[in-house]
Amino acid sequence: VLGGLGQFGIITRARIALDPAPKMVKWIRVLYSDSYSFTKDQEQLISSDTSFDYIEGFVVINRTGLINNWRSTFRPRDPILVSQFSSEGKTLYCLEMAMYFNLEDSNIMNQRTEYILSKLNYIRHTLFLSEVSYVDFLDRVHLSEIKLREKGLWDVPHPWLNLLVPKSKIYSFAKEVFGHILTDTSNGPILIYPVNQSRWNANTSMVRPKEDIFYFIAFLASAMPSSTGSDGLQQILAKNKKILDFCKKSKLGVKQYLPHYNNQNGWRAHFGPRWNLFAQRKLTYDPLAILAPGQRIFPRGNAIS
Repeated sequence: VLGGLGQFGIITRARIALDPAPKMVKWIRVLYSDSYSFTKDQEQLISSDTSFDYIEGFVVINRTGLINNWRSTFRPRDPILVSQFSSEGKTLYCLEMAMYFNLEDSNIMNQRTEYILSKLNYIRHTLFLSEVSYVDFLDRVHLSEIKLREKGLWDVPHPWLNLLVPKSKIYSFAKEVFGHILTDTSNGPILIYPVNQSRWNANTSMVRPKEDIFYFIAFLASAMPSSTGSDGLQQILAKNKKILDFCKKSKLGVKQYLPHYNNQNGWRAHFGPRWNLFAQRKLTYDPLAILAPGQRIFPRGNAIS
């Protein structure tokens, strides 16, 4: 029932395996000017036995002062060359990586880090590094929340769009979406990273692309209150629709994570050949359709047949 959208039950108890936490994190960011090198390096990292403990990508569109913003947390490997680098008017791809370690293992960690970085094809003078405690690294998103709350941008609409894109279609997707549909600075992060299908539980109800590797792409926008510009709610929703329409028209095989449909027909199309299995699970675990009726997958009170 994993990935069942709350249709099959409510988790009331869970057993979580714990490991000793490391003390420190080597935190790294690099930039790419093209999606090809960026995605190839990501795919190499998730497929290699020698890799980082954390890997995540971002798309940065027409962001002024990107490098200066990083300096508060990271130090550049090449401060002279990087000072001449401009992010304005460009679509860039940021690869963020982390290696966990304890202080007594610093030398080994540094050697591993340098070896892995030597195999990547990023813009060499855009290498930024930092060493932080493991707790501070885990808490980095909360710090972003605090900054947004200070600006009054936390309790606002968040019209997020999360997509799963097959590896074979990622360049077509990037060319159109990041090259034509999204041309202004996004009002929130755009995440992009590949996932190995083999790492997923095969019995999950979550719908995924069929390929061995697919990309998770998240447009995590915040809508500015009362704005009628590109950062307003209606404009962001219109861009989201444009992206979805492009994926459908181009037949990219993209699947949306946590989609919204007004009726069961939309959900049937979303699940495709997995619909019968999903409906059978509903019949088994919630035959009266009591759970999660707001998603409009199964009408409440109607027996599942």
